[in-house]
Amino acid sequence: MNILNKRLVASLLLATTLFACSSDDEEEINPVAELTEIDELFEPEVKWSMSTDGVEHYFSRLQPAISKDKVYVSGRSGDAYALDIATGDEIWSADLSDIHNELGFFDDPIPARISGGASVGYGMVIWGSENGDVFALELETGELVWQAKVAGEVISKPAFDSNLVIVNTAAGALVALDRDTGEERWKVEQAVPPLSLRGVSGVATSSGGAFIGSAAGEVVVVVIENGQQGWAADIGEASGATELERIVDVDVTPVIFGDKIYAISSNGNLAAIELRSGRVLWKRSYSSYRQLTISGNRIFATDIQGHVYAINRNSGMELWSNLLLTNRGTTGVAAIDNYAVVGDFEGYLHWIDKTSGEIVARHQIDDSGIYVTPIVHENLIYAQTRDGELEVIATPDVIAVDESKD
Repeated sequence: MNILNKRLVASLLLATTLFACSSDDEEEINPVAELTEIDELFEPEVKWSMSTDGVEHYFSRLQPAISKDKVYVSGRSGDAYALDIATGDEIWSADLSDIHNELGFFDDPIPARISGGASVGYGMVIWGSENGDVFALELETGELVWQAKVAGEVISKPAFDSNLVIVNTAAGALVALDRDTGEERWKVEQAVPPLSLRGVSGVATSSGGAFIGSAAGEVVVVVIENGQQGWAADIGEASGATELERIVDVDVTPVIFGDKIYAISSNGNLAAIELRSGRVLWKRSYSSYRQLTISGNRIFATDIQGHVYAINRNSGMELWSNLLLTNRGTTGVAAIDNYAVVGDFEGYLHWIDKTSGEIVARHQIDDSGIYVTPIVHENLIYAQTRDGELEVIATPDVIAVDESKD
């Protein structure tokens, strides 16, 4: 079995076998929690919606991106759009599968396999593809600024810093591209284990460093100026007898908050790390490949079983857990006002009270499933489904909880 196939198998098996316990009476492994009735505190309001071609059944972390008065969105095939943030009306569109307009009338388009982005910076919106292509489009017009080729699939969001676009690829290459031309300025290559998840950490930047998670279970910093590697903090803990059980990827983009960085392994720990030294301040036993979110003094995390947690950012102490969404493909958390919002594999969004951990509202977009963490901008939630339906949803105004006391 080659490395690509091994990664695909690992991705498919993780949710059903990696941490499951079998039984002699052949009970169902990892049953999916059925939704129960809740006392709804409010009814979410859909402001506008639009449809793209979506990502279908493929692994993807494509998210909308927002800059000033526009929302940028794409489907896997390569149809990209800039939308008016107030109405959802199309401002421009671009076909990333034929960005140079080379296809003839009778030519069949080949999907661009867009899987990384959208990211906004330096007056551009960036998308990456499974083909190793990086596209930089002008924000206002959608015109191609440059196109670059990198080593490996781009399945996470690029980052912007020091006049560079920094891309982390599935081949273990961290690549810095010139903001104006897309030319490679430096590249750092890391060893990729023979078996790892189909997922790659995005890049977080701060204080002259680019921070990523690795397939070896580490958080690594690279000096942005020259690509020199700095410290590496080990947070994964391999356990079990088989190669599959010993996967420790850090596939979640590290979150920088003040002088600390927070990261989580798919099999190991949630950790707080000192930004400058890489010293691990605390570790707690949580495993996830979903986005971490920090709001005030709370970390919100979703583990590999779909359980949702609120954790004190300073001590790592668990404040509450919600187990009602077990094995529902729960996304990472979007924090808005008093609520922690997650999506699931049936296309539902769930509003969870930040203080109690109780589900207080629910809304279904469609039944294809919400595959990536919703984003929040100016008190609105932007959530996209596998079929490409994007909804912009308002939550009734509330007084934000005081999280500084946790």
